[in-house]
Amino acid sequence: MNYKGGVGKTTLTANLAAEIANRGHRVLMIDLDPQTNLTFSFFTVEEWNADLRNTRTIQRWYDGEMPGRDIPLEQLVLTPERVNAKVKENAGQLDLISSHLGLINIDLQLAAKLGATTLGESKRKFLQVHGCLAAALKSPAFADYDLVLIDCPPNFGLVTKTAIVASEYILVPAKADYLSTLGIGYLRHSVDKLVTDYNDYLGHGSVGEAGGKRIEPKFAGVVFTMTQIHAGQPINTQRMQIENTRALGDMPVFRASVRNSPRYFAEAGPDGVPPVLVGAIDDPVSRELRALSDEFVEAIAGGKHRS
Repeated sequence: MNYKGGVGKTTLTANLAAEIANRGHRVLMIDLDPQTNLTFSFFTVEEWNADLRNTRTIQRWYDGEMPGRDIPLEQLVLTPERVNAKVKENAGQLDLISSHLGLINIDLQLAAKLGATTLGESKRKFLQVHGCLAAALKSPAFADYDLVLIDCPPNFGLVTKTAIVASEYILVPAKADYLSTLGIGYLRHSVDKLVTDYNDYLGHGSVGEAGGKRIEPKFAGVVFTMTQIHAGQPINTQRMQIENTRALGDMPVFRASVRNSPRYFAEAGPDGVPPVLVGAIDDPVSRELRALSDEFVEAIAGGKHRS
């Protein structure tokens, strides 16, 4: 996640998920961004309009008196055919819960559910709303996934907060420029405050639908995207920005980065297969994405994790 859009967040999610699934793992992606670009990486707009728009998106799950009351989350899981024809060659599986353009209005609906007349009721509703996605992912239907990747919108609204409460790790894509890295420290502060508030309410005996488990999401780190490469490394201004971010110490910085390559990523078209699975194996971007996948898996090693 990142407060700033245009940092390659969705492209990174699609390719990271596809590469890990292609290694024989079961991966679930959840598209929480109303721009719906992750969904359109695996389904055409025509397919989405015809088959998914009205009944099979995450918006339907968030709608209603309380998220999940009208439909269980597991009923929204889709298995995109084209990419799975590829990853199943290596015994992997890649599933998706689709987004919807109308998801942009869900933050207001969730905020309305936080209203209360007593402090105890306020804490209970806070935990219930913020913990709704975490509670849904505890369903046995999700137990066999090795990894769940959640693509968040570029803001810190309530939908994003439900994703953070449900996550064990947070991955922060960023461009190696001042504006893209400006909010990294503030993002850490915002996450820390959410975690403190959530756990404090639990400590006072207010248990929401997510149960009484404290949350401890960790930052897997910052991964720099869209780098411009000269002589085998990012150009000087970008390299300085990367080193400055590392020196600040707000969160770890991945050694691997992903260069800007419109040609390479243009291959992620209507075929619904991310370029990491179809690009030349010796292409520099393919190598970078595989190196990032190695480092990411290493960073979250030790169990089944969500980021």
